[in-house]
Amino acid sequence: MYFPINFIFLFTLSPFWVPSIALKLDSTDPVPSPWPHQFHATTIMNYTGGLRKVDLWYDWPNKRYLHINQYQLGKKLYDVEWQNGTSFYFTLDSTQECTVRHFPVGILRPNWLEGANYLGQRYKDGFLCNVWEKIDFLQYYEDVATQIPVYWHFHDGLIEHIITFEVGKVLEDSKWQAPAYCFKEMEKGKITLQDRKVEDHSLLASFHDRRFKSDN
Repeated sequence: MYFPINFIFLFTLSPFWVPSIALKLDSTDPVPSPWPHQFHATTIMNYTGGLRKVDLWYDWPNKRYLHINQYQLGKKLYDVEWQNGTSFYFTLDSTQECTVRHFPVGILRPNWLEGANYLGQRYKDGFLCNVWEKIDFLQYYEDVATQIPVYWHFHDGLIEHIITFEVGKVLEDSKWQAPAYCFKEMEKGKITLQDRKVEDHSLLASFHDRRFKSDN
């Protein structure tokens, strides 16, 4: 006589149990570590068949970001980015090349990976990594043991392997300054601030355009 009542009670509650279990499982997914506020990394980048070695300096307290791009058997291009959206691309050799561009957003925040979709664990470059995808734009690989980034794969084909990662390393202030000829050429009107229209005005879209289209 009581069996039907118990059965109905359990059956009625079961729809409420399943979502709560699923929510608990989702909450156990690892989340990407925020970037250290200051670090130096070296990477190898491959984009549209061209290789370059990159020295990457991130300095969030001073709101600046520097990439020194050594192209394979080619030139060395400096890319200094500021929180106000201005980026300077220049050489320090006799060519005195300089381009100044303005973007609608500043540099990446330390927590820019918040909200990324967890894809699981995969081996990359010999490391077991947690992998996340950010807005169908980037796959980000982080070493499970150390929480250090290992590999970035952008969906337009660009890939980047992280070779070294030094937390707390800071570059001296003089290395961030664009050369005087950048400003002289701007005054002459030969170089102007270019408003690059980024289709998605997110930090991530600007991050890609600033870094990987600097040679366009």
